[in-house]
Amino acid sequence: MSTASSAQPTAAEIEAALLSFLEGRVKVPVAPDTDLFASGAVTSLFSLELVVHVETTYGVAVQGDELRMDNFRSVRAMVGLIERLRSASADGARS
Repeated sequence: MSTASSAQPTAAEIEAALLSFLEGRVKVPVAPDTDLFASGAVTSLFSLELVVHVETTYGVAVQGDELRMDNFRSVRAMVGLIERLRSASADGARS
């Protein structure tokens, strides 16, 4: 395998993967900026599954202030969350 396979996915790749995951679960098309809660696509119970999916798929820990509905309201919000958490993790590893 090449070293590229160990590279972090880009924001566009994360977005595409999250859209695919959601559409597979909710069985309806989802746009990156759709309010998942207002649209009814995501319930409070499914939001917990989203947290676990984000953590396990992207190797981040969603804790404290980051564990709020606004970070999971849309695919774009989740991408932003993942990028912030990965950046904070990388900054901590450099210290």
